[in-house]
Amino acid sequence: MNDTRRAVLRAIADTVVPAIERDEDPQGFWSRPGSEVGAHEAVAEAIAQMPEPQREGLGQLLDGLVRLGFLSASQRSREQLLRNLAALGPEAAAGGQALIGLSLFFAYSLPDEQTGANPFWAQLGYPGPGAPPEALPKVVAALVPDGDEATYEADAVVVGSGAGGGVIAAALAEAGQHVIVLEAGGAFEEADFNGYELWAYQNLYWRGGPNPTADMNVSLWAGAGWGGGTAINWTNCLRTKPWVREQWAREHGLEGLETPEFDRHLDAIWERISVTDRCSDLNGPHTLMRQGAERLGWSFKTITRNVDESRYSADSAGLIGFGDRSGAKQSTARTFLADARRHGAELIARCFAQRVLTEGGRAAGVEALYADLETGHTARVTVRAPRVVVACGALESPALLLRSGIGGPAAGQNLRLHPCTAVGGQYESETRAWWGAPQVALVDEFANAGDGHGFLIEATQYATGTIAAATPFVSGAEHKQAMSEVSTGASFIGLIRDKGAGRVTIDEAGQAVPWYSLTEPRDVETSHRALEAQVRLHVAAGARQIGALAAGVPTWRVGDDVDRYIERLKRIRLGAGGFRLFSAHQMGTCRMGSDAQTSVANPYGELHDTPGVWIGDASAFPTSSGTNPMITIMALAHRTGEAILAAEAAEAVTA
Repeated sequence: MNDTRRAVLRAIADTVVPAIERDEDPQGFWSRPGSEVGAHEAVAEAIAQMPEPQREGLGQLLDGLVRLGFLSASQRSREQLLRNLAALGPEAAAGGQALIGLSLFFAYSLPDEQTGANPFWAQLGYPGPGAPPEALPKVVAALVPDGDEATYEADAVVVGSGAGGGVIAAALAEAGQHVIVLEAGGAFEEADFNGYELWAYQNLYWRGGPNPTADMNVSLWAGAGWGGGTAINWTNCLRTKPWVREQWAREHGLEGLETPEFDRHLDAIWERISVTDRCSDLNGPHTLMRQGAERLGWSFKTITRNVDESRYSADSAGLIGFGDRSGAKQSTARTFLADARRHGAELIARCFAQRVLTEGGRAAGVEALYADLETGHTARVTVRAPRVVVACGALESPALLLRSGIGGPAAGQNLRLHPCTAVGGQYESETRAWWGAPQVALVDEFANAGDGHGFLIEATQYATGTIAAATPFVSGAEHKQAMSEVSTGASFIGLIRDKGAGRVTIDEAGQAVPWYSLTEPRDVETSHRALEAQVRLHVAAGARQIGALAAGVPTWRVGDDVDRYIERLKRIRLGAGGFRLFSAHQMGTCRMGSDAQTSVANPYGELHDTPGVWIGDASAFPTSSGTNPMITIMALAHRTGEAILAAEAAEAVTA
């Protein structure tokens, strides 16, 4: 990153967030360029931390902009040059979008070191994280390997501490087994959380925040750290739908899922994580959603959430996607993992599982790499155990199996994402979208279209940097105008239960590479129906302007033809170069089933080809769930935990 490249990054920051003269600008919003908040410096640092191929590619792109005269060009010419990158091929388009998106993200998310607030937030009506609540004491004491190599003995090793791994770790530890949990992320707790979007992405999310699939079609959000996705999700507690349970039992052999036996597992989870309907305050977007649904005659429901009522506050609940500082969220860290630790389970954080060890075709443990980011200490870690639970998420679990040469032909196949589209509306008054939990209600009018497939309409997390990066860039002035109106905005997402599937492969370094293209005809139809419903919901709620999250999308304004607008949206591609799709629900890549050719594990979670290795996360789903998956993950893990203990007991009898 030489001086010339840094100059280009500064010029990009000031192109996408330009200084604009306005007669009235009391907060300095219009006159402040992106470089004034250090956006260009943050982009340079982000590039420096990328893998070498991405670093080299972006460096070449910056050099190319220099040759095109970017540094000496006018604002209008710079905007045109950035737009032209999309026509130079997919790699240049992706690189240009990355430079624009990172510049916008950092400009609107970086906090001032002195004030703790980003100077753009005042115009956006966002108060920032504010003072932290009374700090809860840190309780997690992780094992630290000595020297360059360390070997541990255990009855079971659980790879991943999220919704599934936490539940199974508790079940095994409570049965008297010595359990070691390996977590690739850090052991962050309430005392570490600060409510800042940037810090959360860097420390609590897979690969540092939103990551695109290899084909650039879908942006993926996934948790990475103590508690996994439950540490950063939005506490939407939905029980597995009857038609999904019936399909999994009938088509995939998951015995008992369609009977009251599975209700027992759901009830156990419901009780342990304190699911309640008394902490679901409606903010502006949810209130508008309810008003629109009532006018359309659509089903609107308040969501139940896993919350400790004694610690809950709507004033801080909007930050739970960045780690809940209040301790109200009943994540696995505060529930099942705490139970596991009380019964002797141990944790090794910053420990990336590289392969599952086998002996005689059976599980024998896990080989991993420990790396402390602060001290630089690294160590080879081996955990010897006759039972291995793979629960590192539907992106990393298949990669671990593929690196290990186990799992069979279906390993990494059948990736489901619940791909989402987003449509935003502008209203007459402030919506205070940052207040209250991100998801406390939904419209489920279209959850089942008769074949078990449909969509939900939900709201989203308020995050200034993500909003800025996601807002389509045409010109600096137009983008800044759009950001100036964020305080009166509300966004709805259409979450579809996808029938089509992607896959997860591994690259030459053995790292997970997800692929997904939304082309299955039923999914395209469902996505289009979801887009139409989102638009009509905004119109019914009183939006004065509507815009979809897609490149080159027209804007609807009061008085325009709604039907014509919807038809124009349906003509836009669903994926790269069109609608920006995103997913916080990755499922299915190590799915359970009775057929070893089309599934990775048997109907209770044990690998078909490797006894003693069990799947314990959303990758075990036979298909997509059609609902926010946390409760389903945990209930299936509760069922799998019992199956592991039953299998052990059976082995002891026959020994």
